[in-house]
Amino acid sequence: MRLKDKKIIALVEHDFEDLELWYPILRLREEGAEVHLIGNEAKKKYIGKYGVPAESDYAFDEIKAEDYDAILVPGGWAPDKLRRYPEVLKMVRHMNEKKKPIGQICHAGWVLISANILQGVKVTSTPGIKDDMTNAGAEWFDEAAIADGHIISSRRPPDLPEYMKLFADKLANN
Repeated sequence: MRLKDKKIIALVEHDFEDLELWYPILRLREEGAEVHLIGNEAKKKYIGKYGVPAESDYAFDEIKAEDYDAILVPGGWAPDKLRRYPEVLKMVRHMNEKKKPIGQICHAGWVLISANILQGVKVTSTPGIKDDMTNAGAEWFDEAAIADGHIISSRRPPDLPEYMKLFADKLANN
């Protein structure tokens, strides 16, 4: 279990893309990682775009980013809500400053944009936010998944296997 003793934040908010939240969580748990779902409220049931529920373990203000090894931001419409929480932006900036893995897929790039951490970073995302990403200073590529240092990005659900391989490899070696 190469990710034993690794703790990961998985951000959650209503209208997350179901596969983009659950596939990474299950994949990392398979390798022994401890993944906590973190939302605006603890023990709250959040509902994904396709109706799959996810109950948060903790609220944003109940955890410390420094106690974690990485953070995952799901896609869907949740990122547009997540980016409005100062606590989320603070967590993402902390992970960036400490060069801990940050995973973002699909529309999750919006959170990294709002955290102002994409200047000069090579990324991908859903093509729908390509302009947002490049306007934030990122170098955008139409590829399944990209790792630029500690920032791992991906386009959409069909790219999840490649995305999670890059993320898990980075986490294992961090």
